[in-house]
Amino acid sequence: MLKCVVFWVTPYYYEILEQMAEEIRQKTRQAQLKVFIEQVGDEILADAENERVLREDICKNIYNSKEILFITDHVETLNYLCEKGLYAIALYHEKNKAQNFSAASYAVEDVEQLESSSYEAAYRRLAGLPWDILETKHLKVRESTVSDVEDFYHIYEEPSITYYMENLFSEQEKEKAYMEAYIKQIYGFYGFGLWTVLLKENGQVIGRAGLSVREGYDLPELGFVIDAAKQHKGYGYEVCHAILNYAKEELKFQSVQALVEEKNEASIHLLKKLGFSYERNTTENNREYLMFVKKV
Repeated sequence: MLKCVVFWVTPYYYEILEQMAEEIRQKTRQAQLKVFIEQVGDEILADAENERVLREDICKNIYNSKEILFITDHVETLNYLCEKGLYAIALYHEKNKAQNFSAASYAVEDVEQLESSSYEAAYRRLAGLPWDILETKHLKVRESTVSDVEDFYHIYEEPSITYYMENLFSEQEKEKAYMEAYIKQIYGFYGFGLWTVLLKENGQVIGRAGLSVREGYDLPELGFVIDAAKQHKGYGYEVCHAILNYAKEELKFQSVQALVEEKNEASIHLLKKLGFSYERNTTENNREYLMFVKKV
């Protein structure tokens, strides 16, 4: 759990942060995040025990290193943090853009625009924790995890689920390996994808829904599957409606597409209820689909 954000920066950016320190702390106060602004020189001490990044006046035995997100504009500091397995992101500005921050998985530029949710999102990505996407009256949507794969196999074992969609790998280990890559490459690159759908009342995984990018198409594509035992309860409409709002409000998409086979009457009915309109026919992997599009 993220409890502390440490800006460990060069003297140049330390002065900038000092001017906006109170504004930063105001934004993080509601999330109960502590913020420290520390200054580094041009050198990094070789002795890890003397390294200021883990000084007692920062941690005070309240935070362990896995509860801290470090943000630095200093290459050597960033490299040190990453080597120690700590969670750190790079801070770019006009004085350091020519430097090599390749050790950083993520970077920021405009600190003034960051909200507490931005720090939490970066931290969860670095810590390998799923992002919470949205909640509805009955459902919660979050990024999928490798541990969800077993639940997916339970859902996909119903023949009707895979009649109109691709099945999972026959071996769970291959599916888990695929999920690991998906989390890193799709969530990490696009910031969206197919997510896991859970019941809020008990946390049960009941399906998948989200947005994907299909090669050869310009629009993001809505996809969804609900456990057969949980169908006919309105969950499909509830989650897809919320995802379309998320696509508009958070991802700033203007339109979303959906591909569906002509015989898949249930999905066509749902798409029309969601406000999709038929656009044209299209062929994918030798299968004919109807393309529906909705302006969000």
